[in-house]
Amino acid sequence: MLRRYLVRRLLVAVPSLLIATAIVFTLPRLIPGDAVQLMLAETSYAKDIDELRAKLGLDRPFHVQYVEWIGRAARGDLGESLWTRRPVVQELGQRLPVTAELALYATLIALLIAVPVGVLAAARQDSLSDYVVRSLAILGLSVPGFWLATLLIVLPAIWWGWRPVTGFVEFRADPLGHVVQILLPAVILGVASAAALMRLTRGMLLEVLRQDYVRTAWAKGLAERAVVIKHGLRNAVIPVITLLGTQLPQILGGTVVIETIFGLPGVSRFLFDAINQRDYPVIQGVNLLVVSTVVLVNLAVDALYAVLDPRIRY
Repeated sequence: MLRRYLVRRLLVAVPSLLIATAIVFTLPRLIPGDAVQLMLAETSYAKDIDELRAKLGLDRPFHVQYVEWIGRAARGDLGESLWTRRPVVQELGQRLPVTAELALYATLIALLIAVPVGVLAAARQDSLSDYVVRSLAILGLSVPGFWLATLLIVLPAIWWGWRPVTGFVEFRADPLGHVVQILLPAVILGVASAAALMRLTRGMLLEVLRQDYVRTAWAKGLAERAVVIKHGLRNAVIPVITLLGTQLPQILGGTVVIETIFGLPGVSRFLFDAINQRDYPVIQGVNLLVVSTVVLVNLAVDALYAVLDPRIRY
C-alpha cells in the first residue's frame, strides 16, 4: 500500500517538475547581461562573439535549447560550466556535501529548539516563560539572517578579538574544527525556522490539549508528561512536520548568503558566483537540484503522516 502511494505521488510530481524545469531554464536568460560578452570582455570583435555563442549552442532557438537540456538532464547530464569548462554534475558533487551538511545541521537545530520550547510554552500557557518564549519567537522571525551573521562576526572580533575560522576546514583534516566552523552558520540558519516551528508547535498542542480525550487522560490521573507528550504532542506534530517540509526551501535559500559571508565552498555560493557570471548551465543545474530535493522532501513528509497518525490512510 505504501509503495503504491509513493508511486502515485511521484507521478503527480512529474508535471510539477516539468513546469519547474521550464521556469529554471527561462529565468536565468532574463538576467540582464550576456554570458558570451562577459567571457570576451576584452574583445570587441563581433566575429569572436558569434563564434563562441555558436560553440556554446546559445545561437539556437530557445525551445530547441530547452528540449536538448531536458533530454540531457534526464540522463544525468547537466552540461558544462561556461567558465570552468567542467561538468556541472562534477562541480555540484564537490560542493553538495557542504550545503547538505549545513542544511541538515540547521534543520536539527531548529527541531531541537522548537519542539521542546513549544511544548513548554503550551504546558505553561500564559505564564512568564510562555511570554518570554513567544517574544523570542517573534524576534527570531524578525531578525534577518544576514544581519545576525554579520553581528556574530563583527561584535566578537571587536569585544574579544575572536572571529570565525576563515578558509574551509575539511572534516578529514580536522573533525572538531570542521564541526565548529559549520555550527555557527547552522545556528543562524536554524533560528528563523525554529521560531516558526515553535509557534506552530505551541498553537497546535494547545488545541489538542483542549480535546475531550485529553481531559479524560487528566481525569484518569495520568502524569503530566504522559498526557502532554504521549496524548498531546503526537497528535499535534503533523502540522509541524508539514511546516518543516516547507521550511527546507527557505533554509536552502538562506545558505546563499550564509555561505558567502562565512566563505563556505557550497552549492549556494557556487550559484551566487554563477549568477554574476551568467553561467546558465550552473544556474539551471543548481535550481533543478533544489526543486527535485523539495519534491522528494514533500513526498517523505506525506509518507510520515500515516506513520505518525494511524488514522490517516493512503
